[in-house]
Amino acid sequence: MEKIICATHNSGKLREIRSVLEPLGYTVVSASDAGLTDEPEETGVTFAENARIKAEAVMKATGLPALADDSGLCVRALGGEPGVYSARYGGMEDDPGRIDLLLRNISASGESNREASFICALCCLFPDGEEITAYGECKGEISDAPRGEGGFGYDPVFLLPELGATMAELTMEQKNRISHRAKALAIFAQKMKERNKWS
Repeated sequence: MEKIICATHNSGKLREIRSVLEPLGYTVVSASDAGLTDEPEETGVTFAENARIKAEAVMKATGLPALADDSGLCVRALGGEPGVYSARYGGMEDDPGRIDLLLRNISASGESNREASFICALCCLFPDGEEITAYGECKGEISDAPRGEGGFGYDPVFLLPELGATMAELTMEQKNRISHRAKALAIFAQKMKERNKWS
């Protein structure tokens, strides 16, 4: 089984990535389990740029294939914010704090349109220089208040109108069919199958 180092310390992201890749025969090891504690500075202006920065840092540190995810929430009423700053929005250190700030900012904007998208960019770098990327998007709306106990990040306020539920109210199986990360991982998994076919 090929080992891939996942460039994240986020247990929620790691769980989702493992649930998709391990059934395909990959061993997914977190950056922490690989002995890495430092995180590179995310200086990119896009999700794709930040994903590559993180993958490159982990690949160089371990000498093993490294998969990085950069994802976030883009809200129309806020001109696309928090975007690449989703995990550090307003300097808040916890998910409830970031969610509260988001809802307050949307309310203060005076904008009634609550459309939003979750975006995910994946980048996997290999020691031989090969690079595989994937992109996923999930469209929805921002709810008036948090709902649900599952998921992480902004999941409790990301409403999927067609399901009448927030991302935090879905089971892992449901989330793995529709989420931005699941879509990106499905594309990534297919590209990995193609790579293995010719390697």
